[in-house]
Amino acid sequence: MEKTELLEAAQKEAENMIRWRRHFHRYPEVGFEVEHTADYIAEHLEEWGLKVTKNVGRTGVVGFLEGGEGKTIALRADMDALPIMETKETDYRSENIGKMHACAHDGHMAILLGVAKVMASHQKLLKGNLKFIFQPAEEGPAPGGAAPMIEEGVLEGVDYIFGAHLHSLYPVGTAGINLTNMMASTDNFSIEMIGKGGHAGLPHESIDAIAMAFRMYQEIQLMVSRNTDPLEPLVISVGTINAGVATNVIADNALLTGTVRTQSKDIREKILQQLEHKAKLISESEGGYCDVRIEKGLPPLVNHEPSSLMVKNAAAKVLGKENVFILEKPNMGAEDFAYYLEKVPGAFYWIGAGNKEKGMDYVMHHPQFDFDEMALVNGVQIFIQTLIDVWNL
Repeated sequence: MEKTELLEAAQKEAENMIRWRRHFHRYPEVGFEVEHTADYIAEHLEEWGLKVTKNVGRTGVVGFLEGGEGKTIALRADMDALPIMETKETDYRSENIGKMHACAHDGHMAILLGVAKVMASHQKLLKGNLKFIFQPAEEGPAPGGAAPMIEEGVLEGVDYIFGAHLHSLYPVGTAGINLTNMMASTDNFSIEMIGKGGHAGLPHESIDAIAMAFRMYQEIQLMVSRNTDPLEPLVISVGTINAGVATNVIADNALLTGTVRTQSKDIREKILQQLEHKAKLISESEGGYCDVRIEKGLPPLVNHEPSSLMVKNAAAKVLGKENVFILEKPNMGAEDFAYYLEKVPGAFYWIGAGNKEKGMDYVMHHPQFDFDEMALVNGVQIFIQTLIDVWNL
């Protein structure tokens, strides 16, 4: 495969990618309601000769590029924006009030379109097939857009899958990856402690739900600090506690809600079971009872180590070894790309896109989030180099 020819072709698509990205940014759509975005993508893929399937997993788009008897590789980009009011003034500011591409998905789509155009124009050089997955609802609603696309067969025949995320806190021109554990699972819980209300001056005649909730809160902290290996990443955060109606009334119920984040499937199941078990022990010991509800979210995102090493080496060829780093600590955020990696070997990684001098270093999901568009070419070239390396195995 003519590596130089392909990488140079990617560079020539810079202006197109910026134009595509700004179009997506100007017209953001959220969740599964990405019809305009999906149509725009499908039209371009069809123009370049790809076989296009629309409405996969409700509103997803899949482009297929045939290239021979070699490995079939899937690349994925997320399409949805966030329900955020943009506050940054730019020529491409969101025109859809209350919606904003504040997590770089506009860039991800532009990158994947760039790869599709380059590879379609050099189809004779392909040593295998390519599947381009444009996915809705990465930001929710739960369980996200990956699961329904998988259920409808998007991974059939796929040997490897790769995905990338632009990151504004890493400088443009860099890339980072975790070899295995990359991102966390995310499960939500609600625990209602139910007692017996009464007069505040007669506590012995009541069963104090707030006291039970306080004990449960303390027990949650012990689950992290005393019941789990300190080398295992684990976060249990109680986000809300609601109880009581008046200063002179003992509350008859108290509700705690929160989230559990971990990198381990075993720890995940253990903690979710412990939450229910300990809530029952505490409530029963006080003469009350409880209602525990678990809303299971995304699984941990675990990279396939050989695939991670391929990405690392590919990124080093594009950006230079000194600009590519192995991340020792996983990110405790979550990503539904995890579902793909449960089915097919592959890897997910970060592409540096921050530029402090240009004011492009706001954290993702911030209303002034933006990124350096120079990262778009880097993203395309890393994907293409990865394809070259996989097909040359």
